[in-house]
Parts: sequence; structure tokens; C-alpha cells
Amino acid sequence: MLRYVFIMSACCLSALVAACAPAGSGAASAGGSGREVGSAGAGGLPRFVSLNPCLDALLVEIAAPGQIRALSHYSRDPSSSSLARSAVRRYPVTGGTAEEVLALRPDIVLASSFIDPATKAALERAGLRVETFGSPKSIAESLSQIERVARLAGRGETGARLAERIAAGAPESSREPISTLLWQPGQIVPGEATLIGELMAESRLSSHSAARGLGQADHVALETLLADPPRLLLVAGDSAGQEHPLLGALEDTRVERLPANLLFCGGPTIMQVRARFAAIRASMTADRQTDAKAGAQ
Repeated sequence: MLRYVFIMSACCLSALVAACAPAGSGAASAGGSGREVGSAGAGGLPRFVSLNPCLDALLVEIAAPGQIRALSHYSRDPSSSSLARSAVRRYPVTGGTAEEVLALRPDIVLASSFIDPATKAALERAGLRVETFGSPKSIAESLSQIERVARLAGRGETGARLAERIAAGAPESSREPISTLLWQPGQIVPGEATLIGELMAESRLSSHSAARGLGQADHVALETLLADPPRLLLVAGDSAGQEHPLLGALEDTRVERLPANLLFCGGPTIMQVRARFAAIRASMTADRQTDAKAGAQ
């Protein structure tokens, strides 16, 4: 009986693969080459399914709405996605199984480089093109990913405009540095050779952890932080230590929240991070000016 069930399951999946393969799939190209593909969707543009929240955000910004067959299920989770709820509601979502993706009949699947190999192989056997992306480690790497997605979508001008907005939004570099510790989920800190580390540096939020010899994913205990606090503490986690009332008792430290969904994605998320950093700096400057006026009276 078990052998019969296994054979029937395999046959059903094979039938689904064959039935859901896109038209002309025998000529489709798979992999991460970034080469342009032939048109298949409405308006002569390829249709996409995204399996990653960072790629969801890029696709929504770059592709025409009719090109997006589905976003990842992570897009509905505010802790994972930086997309506005109004944007997410416009599109279906997928759990990312091969069966679900094939039923959506996309031409190209955008996925993390950590996609399950079996899922990737099943999609490619069906003639789908699977383009994989790593997490960008710099602004330059993120801009390269924007260009790649735009090229795949046949939307070069739209991608170029997004890249220009990101480049034009770089903050001034002449401002006073602020000793800053970014306390990520799990009470770890980022390394300097990361996208969020670069965004901190360009906003003149100097790394308190790096100055003390800490690197990527090093743990900072509450006791360590209280003994040697930074001027600005950005809390992006919700562990017991990161919500401890003693943090509010730090007299010379500003404590601010940074949403965890802004930590790892590039593209339009870069602009959200910059806006948050700018708002924090502006608030700190205003408080300092208020204290100075009060002291002068």
C-alpha cells in the first residue's frame, strides 16, 4: 500500500509539472545568469512569482502589476516584510511549494539563494526560470540587484529611476558622529561589512560595538550594555534584555526602536532606513537644543 501511495503521489506531481509548465517552456532558461528572457505575459512582459520578502519589495517597485502572479507569504507578515499593507493586499501570496508555484504559471521565479534545492529542481524541470539572489551586503550590491530585476522584467527605466532615488537620498557626511549600538534580534550586533552597517556609517551613526572589537553576530548581554552604554541604542529585538526597564534609566543614552524588517533588505528598504535614522537624529538635535535653552535660563 505504501508503495502504491508513493507511486501515485509521484505521478500526480509529474502531471502537475507537465500541466502547469509555461507555454514554450522547452526554450526557457533557468538559473542565475541574469540574461533577458523572451516575453510571455500580458503586454509581452514575463510573469513573476517571488518567494522572498526582500524580492517582493523589489518586484512591487519595478514590475508592472500585471506581471506579478504572487508574492511570498512572508509579505503578509509585518515582522518580515517592509512593504506597506496596502501594497501587499493587491497581490496573491504563495507558500513557496513547487505545486503552488507551478499552478500560478509564472515565467520567472525570484528566490533566495537558500531556496530548497528540491523545489528549485522541480521548478526548473517544469521549464520555469529560477533566479536566485543573496542578501545584499552593501548599497552597491543592492543597486546591482535592482538593475538585474529590472532587466529580467523588461522595465529598465523603472529600475533606473528607483536606483536614482536611492543614490540621491544619501545623507550629508559632515554631521557629528553619534556612538550607536544596533541591538538586533537575539541581542546580537551587525558587522561593519553589512548593508545595515554601511547605512549606519553614512548617517554618521558610528558603531559602538565595532569600536569595542565586536563583529558580525556577536552577542551583547544586557549587563555589558549597561556597564558601557552608547549615546544611541537602536533596539531591533524583543528579548527580555531588550525590553528591560533598566534601559529607560540610562541617563545619557537615547533608546530608540528600529523595526527588524528593515535590517536585511536593500532596494526601497534603504530609503526607509535612512528616513528612520534621519528622524532619530532630528529628534536628538531638537532635544539637545531644548536642553540648552533650558540651561541658559
